[in-house]
Amino acid sequence: MGKGFFQVPWATNETILGYAPGSPEREAVQAQYKTYFNGKADVPLYIGSEEVRTGNTRSMSPPHDHTHSVGQYHLAEKKHVSSAIEAALEARIKWAQLPWEQRAAIFLKAADLMAGPYRAKMNAATMIAQSKTIHQAEIDSACELIDFLRFNVQFMAEIYSQQPESSEGIWNRVEYRPLEGFVYAITPFNFTAIAGNLPSSAALMGNVVIWKPSSNQVFSAKVIMDVFKAAGLPDGVINMIAGNPAMITDTILDHPDFAGIHYTGSTEVFQSLWKQIANNIAQYKTYPKIVGETGGKDFIIAHPTAPAQQVATAIVRGAFEYQGQKCSAASRVYLPKSTADTILDAVKKDVASFKPPGSPEDMSNFITAVINEGSFDDLAGYIDRAKADKDAEIIAGGGYDKSKGYFIEPTVILTTDPKYVTMKTELFGPVVTIYVYEDKDWSKTLDLVDGTSEYALTGAVMGTDRYALDEATRVLENCAGNFYINDKPTGAVVGQQPFGGARASGTNDKAGSAQNLLRWVSPRLIKETFVTPEDYKYPFLG
Repeated sequence: MGKGFFQVPWATNETILGYAPGSPEREAVQAQYKTYFNGKADVPLYIGSEEVRTGNTRSMSPPHDHTHSVGQYHLAEKKHVSSAIEAALEARIKWAQLPWEQRAAIFLKAADLMAGPYRAKMNAATMIAQSKTIHQAEIDSACELIDFLRFNVQFMAEIYSQQPESSEGIWNRVEYRPLEGFVYAITPFNFTAIAGNLPSSAALMGNVVIWKPSSNQVFSAKVIMDVFKAAGLPDGVINMIAGNPAMITDTILDHPDFAGIHYTGSTEVFQSLWKQIANNIAQYKTYPKIVGETGGKDFIIAHPTAPAQQVATAIVRGAFEYQGQKCSAASRVYLPKSTADTILDAVKKDVASFKPPGSPEDMSNFITAVINEGSFDDLAGYIDRAKADKDAEIIAGGGYDKSKGYFIEPTVILTTDPKYVTMKTELFGPVVTIYVYEDKDWSKTLDLVDGTSEYALTGAVMGTDRYALDEATRVLENCAGNFYINDKPTGAVVGQQPFGGARASGTNDKAGSAQNLLRWVSPRLIKETFVTPEDYKYPFLG
């Protein structure tokens, strides 16, 4: 059979559709939304070739209509987790040996399916499960996930092409082997794209995966599995299970073939996983790869030269898109006294123009629901505290209601304390806290930004003074893995802005880049000598 050095299709970012009234994409997603909303999905465990229904189920409800059920998902017992590991290890025998171009073809097909016949399904499921507006669903569950799949294939080809130099009579080459064992992928509720990328990026590089999606994202996770199956992904390569997180994790991390974890979620959980892996280190066949992206307390700092309306728009979009439930959402803001009132007036005007939070089915809504009751209660508690504290004032929003959906009004807190609790604590909701600094204290405020939070995910500086922008870029070097100049701190695009942070925000392995894929391989150097020596003596021996 002929072979070749194959060139993969050149990756380009998927076009974001507009969903204007009367457009075919709007009509398609509205029809699919109604079908899903009025249906009763039954989400099994995906273990090897089997769809396992345990009978122990939990209901799935939209955050914006929590008394309505759109179906159920089945919970795994320990025996099912063990079966998933066995199925993965069995699948690894053939999957790891499959030529890379065959793996590439599967995920390129999955991308095309998501771009075409599954687009409305992906978006409608994300709108229902995670209460995203159609725009937020489109940039996530359609475009970003499509981009992850296509760019990862291109990055894989680039990695394989990186080879060492060879000298006379010697041929050096590197094989990028999959890890010896299986990978555990734990994914969050807030991005369907992350949920699809964490297991598929490891699988693309020849690994097999046990995937545990968030319980709040299982509905759209099922559509991802439908796409992978339609694309021809072999049984057992990605096994999807749901259930008690502690039981699932304990079972997986106790297994000697555990080879790596691909994680997005809270810092606290990630740190506990790291400790658990360290405690088990002697029983593993190989040192596991630990890759994680966790929390953020992301900032905007405006210089006195920053145009007020631009800063206001960055705050409103950065803090309130998808109800502030992005790891990168603007959560703390530093404004100069000279322009603060003008900026805050513009922010309040924008917030006042929002419709009350509602269902994403109504496409005139900019704000919908937060993910669940626990999140709602936490956010309501911080809002109530701000109402009572002397060093904080709510200047916009501040209302909440969970009678039908978990609705929190976009809320702006103004504080006189730069270390106020909501300036330091990750809230993960539509609440932003603003501190006003004296213009002369610009440099001191940069140090304040750097030293306030344990996190280092995203941040933004705004201004027109290039010396000030350069100073901010230097001083804030370590407190944001993704740093934005004159833009909001959200919206990283695959292939353009590889995403990840350091400090308590994770291992900074940059999803959406070749850097991340390199974590899922174990290189083997092969040196071949063409004329092998037959005498041990070197010339210096005479």
